[in-house]
Parts: sequence; structure tokens; C-alpha cells
Amino acid sequence: MTQELFDVIIIGGGVNGCGVARDCALRGLKTLLIEKKDLCGGTSGASSGMIHGGLRYLLYDVKTTRLSSKDSGFIQKSAPFLLFRIPILYLMNKEKGLYAELLETFFEVYDRYAHLKNGKPHTRLTRKEVFELEPGLAPHLQGAMTFDEWGIDAYRLCVLNAKDAQKNGAKLLLHTQVTDFLFESENDGKKKMKGVVVQTSDGKKQNYLGKIILNLAGPWIPKLCQKVGVQVKLRPAKGIHIVFDRRISNIGFITETIDRRSIFLLPYQNTSIIGTTDDDFYGDPDDLEVTHDEVQYLMEAIERVFPTIRQYRVIGTYAGIRPTLYEWGKLEDRLSRGHKIFDHEKEGVRGFLTMAGGKLASYRLMSEELTNLVCKKLKVKQKCKTHVNPLPGGEDLISEEELRDMALRAHLPAYALSRLYARHGGGIRDILFLIEENPQWKRVICASEPVLEAEVRYCIDEEWVNSLDDLGRRTRLGWGGCQGTECAWPAAQILKEKKGKDPKEEVQAFLKKRWKSLMPYLQGESIAQEELKHRVWGKSFEV
Repeated sequence: MTQELFDVIIIGGGVNGCGVARDCALRGLKTLLIEKKDLCGGTSGASSGMIHGGLRYLLYDVKTTRLSSKDSGFIQKSAPFLLFRIPILYLMNKEKGLYAELLETFFEVYDRYAHLKNGKPHTRLTRKEVFELEPGLAPHLQGAMTFDEWGIDAYRLCVLNAKDAQKNGAKLLLHTQVTDFLFESENDGKKKMKGVVVQTSDGKKQNYLGKIILNLAGPWIPKLCQKVGVQVKLRPAKGIHIVFDRRISNIGFITETIDRRSIFLLPYQNTSIIGTTDDDFYGDPDDLEVTHDEVQYLMEAIERVFPTIRQYRVIGTYAGIRPTLYEWGKLEDRLSRGHKIFDHEKEGVRGFLTMAGGKLASYRLMSEELTNLVCKKLKVKQKCKTHVNPLPGGEDLISEEELRDMALRAHLPAYALSRLYARHGGGIRDILFLIEENPQWKRVICASEPVLEAEVRYCIDEEWVNSLDDLGRRTRLGWGGCQGTECAWPAAQILKEKKGKDPKEEVQAFLKKRWKSLMPYLQGESIAQEELKHRVWGKSFEV
């Protein structure tokens, strides 16, 4: 057993775990974060990547809309380089009449929260104005309401929170699973949790002691609670997304499915995504697959308003489980996106807290609320700083003109440097220093994003990269049009040099995962791409 005692041990490396680890570390708490996979490898990474107010929540969960909009403003201040504005059209079948008037009233209410998230007030567009913006829409549409939201790279958000936590003294254990808990009995008959038992990916076991243990494991929350002998009841909901190889439009659309659920087609970084489903999930969160029916459900709805959607190349799908709070008698998409903190002392276990529910857009406020409670229990008086302290890279903002000058001096394409900045903010100076010392590292490894060799090396050294999958989450390497066909092998060679990884095994694992994400929708250009991939890799790639 380790003799090191932590103030707080956090189980779960999603956005909540990383956010709480950062907040705790900034307040001087000795912090340990444990994640059984990679950072953002679960629900957070499978989200729609939106720091938004939540338009539809106005109908049944106004508090969540307000808090999410408020937190969006704080997140924009802490990492402005990481967010990108997405203009959206809420499509209308009727331009005039009661429906249109009611819809506009609804958007007028949403406008009240726009200033909190630096959004623009809505505009009501005529049919002619809609088709001037996007001629590819279906002719039966009669108008639209405009609004905007903010997209974000959820993977980078988690990594930057974790980096700041580590910078302020937190310890991180990735690819490490909590297998058991350590207790001691107290005089009043209750149990005091005093630590956790973990197992690393190589099978080694270790004990860690902590004054307070936090269960932030998302859909895995009930499993951990069961080990402890307490209960948190969730109503898990599965959501899937479809990814295209390009920006189909520079404007997003909101429309309805056959059962009147709201879904979207959004431009997202260098791709487009359709999302999302919302279905009760009773399976194992570790065994999650996208089905053909789920894909067709979304495609049917988008095709109704954007008839040529099936002509565009799908490069993947992904699924996640929302750890939604339990409610009986409601449709899945009417469940609250609010959150709740459970203090299990009421169930006879001291020093064990769970936080469930919530959404990506309000992670910082949720983290602050839970850390406030931890500090109260530990009698720590330090106040929250996450709403004023920038995330790594946010303290050194660089203008577009400065980026162009930096690109010229480094003899790099301006676009490559702009994408690098969108991931690392002011941290690109460290990557450019690597290029200055090693000019050959300006080589483009992944042209789709693009990703430079210097960034690959930097992420391996500084951001807990241990596989091509990890590298994809940090840089989007292999997530574009080539799907790893050109970039997987050179990146794997660098992993071999830095980590001793077998390149062939890494490439096979990476390409098999890409294949799995494409299987539910394999047709047209996607088939041609897979045939090319097989030709390139030959027998080394066996699906």
C-alpha cells in the first residue's frame, strides 16, 4: 500500500472528472485522477461537441438552459481559441400563421440568454432568404429562424483541464481501473472510505489512500456504487452521430425525425455531423455499437430537408451513453439535463460522493459546485478560480495577423498553423520551438487536418499519448478523409521510437476501429475508400 495520502481521489477522466481535478488542484488540494481508458474516452468524447444553451430545454428545463449559457461565457473566456461559432437555421414548413408566431415567441425567450454565451439574437428569414443562404435545401421549406451556438473540441477541452490540474500538483493515472475500495469502521456504525484499489493495463495492482473519493464515472456510476453498497439510479440514454468527410454547408440545420424528435446537421471543424438519437439503454457501456437502423433513422430525417445528403461520403459514426438522472414516465428526450450530487454518508458510507447528470456545456459550473462541497468537508477556504483563470494556451492569445507572420517565419502553411492554434492556443510556441530545433519535424503527417510531426511528438511527450487512438483524440489525426490510410503508419513509427510500440499492431488496431465506425453505413464512396485501404495495407489489415 502506498503511504501517499490524497485529499481527493477522482474516478473518471471525462469532462467532469478533468474539470473537478483542475478546480481541486487550483485550490491547493492534493488530487489524484484515475481513468480506466483515455481522457475523454467515454461520454464526453461521444458528445455533439457543443457548448450551447440548449434551445429545446426551454420547454421543460429552463434552469439548464440558463446555467449552460452562463457557463458557455466562462468557457469562452478561458479558452477562446478552442471554440468556434456555428450559425444555425431552425427550418420551418410554414412562413406565416400561428405556428410561425409561436416559434418566434419561443426564440424571443431564448434571446434572453444569448448575451450570456455571446450569441446573436434570432432573425426570422423568408423562404427566399433561406435559399439564398443554402440552395441545397428542400423546396417545400417556407422559412427559418436563425440562432447560433458554439462548437468545441471536447477532447482538447478535457486534455487542457487535465494539463492545468497536473501543472497545479494533481496526479493522473490513465488506463488504470478502480477494482475495489478500502474502508474503515467508525464508532457510530458507519463506514469511512479511505482509499481505492486500482489495476493498471499491465495487470499490476496498487492501493491509494484518500480523504474523499469522488465517483464521476458517467454511465459507469451505478457499477461503482454497487461495489460500495450504495445506489445511484440513472436512466442511461444512447445517442449516435454520423460523420461526413467535409463541410457540407457552412450553416447548421435543425429539423425533425419521423417521430418529431429534433435533430441537426452541423458543420463541425473540417467535417459535418448529423445527430442525435436518444434511446433508453440497458446494455453494457463498455459494449457499445451503432446500428444500421439508427443511422437510417437520422439520414431519413435529414434527407427530407436536404435531399442530396446521401451523395456525400460518410466516414464514420460514433455512439455514447448519457448518464441521465432517473425519471419515470417521460420520453427520453424530455428527461432533464440537470445534475445532482449524492453524498453517500446518508447511506452509511462517509467520504464517498457521486455527481451524475449534466451536460458538456455546464461542466465548469458542475465542477465548481462539487469542489465547493469537497472544500467544505475538508475545511478548505480557497475559492474557485476556474471562471477567471485561463486554460493552458488561453493565457497567450495570438491574432490572425500574428499567426500569418509566425507561419512565414517558420516556413509553414498558414492554414496548418491556424489549425494547430485551434487545438493548442498559445501552446503552439512550444511546438514551433521544436520545429526551430528540428526543422525536419515540420513534415505534415496527416494532411486532412493537418497534423505536423512536431505536434505528434509534442503530444506524445506532454499529453499522455500511448497509442494512435490517443493521438487521434489529441490532434484528430486519421479522422479526416483518408481515415488513417496515409498518416497511420508514419505516426506509428514515431510511437515506436518514443514508446516502443509495435507499428503494425498500432495501425491494425487504429484501422479496425475506423472500420467499426463505418460499418453501419457502408455504401457509395465509402466502399471505394475501404477497398483502397485494403489495397494499401494488404494482408496486414484484416477486419
